[in-house]
Amino acid sequence: MRCPFCGNTDTQVKDSRPAEDHVAIRRRRFCPSCGGRFTTYERVQLRDLVVIKKNGKREDFDREKLARSIRMALQKRPIETDRIDQLISGIVRRLESMGEADIDSDKIGAIVMDTLARIDTVAYVRFASVYKNFQDADDFEDFVHQLRPPEAAED
Repeated sequence: MRCPFCGNTDTQVKDSRPAEDHVAIRRRRFCPSCGGRFTTYERVQLRDLVVIKKNGKREDFDREKLARSIRMALQKRPIETDRIDQLISGIVRRLESMGEADIDSDKIGAIVMDTLARIDTVAYVRFASVYKNFQDADDFEDFVHQLRPPEAAED
């Protein structure tokens, strides 16, 4: 593993332990050249996924891009970092186990929306505002109105 500080390729593993509910291995590394310490994560990857965008463009699936969008939606929400990591790993496992290497971006968005809806309503609305491309306050209002249960009819 290359040192991110000095570029030395001869780094040493100082500690390894399970991470993200045993779906990854966290390794603390040390660079004998510059003395830098850093962490790496090792995960099982079942298959190489390709995302098919709405415009038909194809690009390699990027776990970090997914993680950034989910973390942004959950920013300042009372959800623990470990829970977020588990959520992201669960989504990736679900995508990998679908049996297809090519996945529509709409399918990924729907899975994320479904997951966030069960975890945190505010994060769900935040993610939806980007995923569904809200243009103004009316879009938010319509979406939030759909979330609310119908009011009980008065007698």
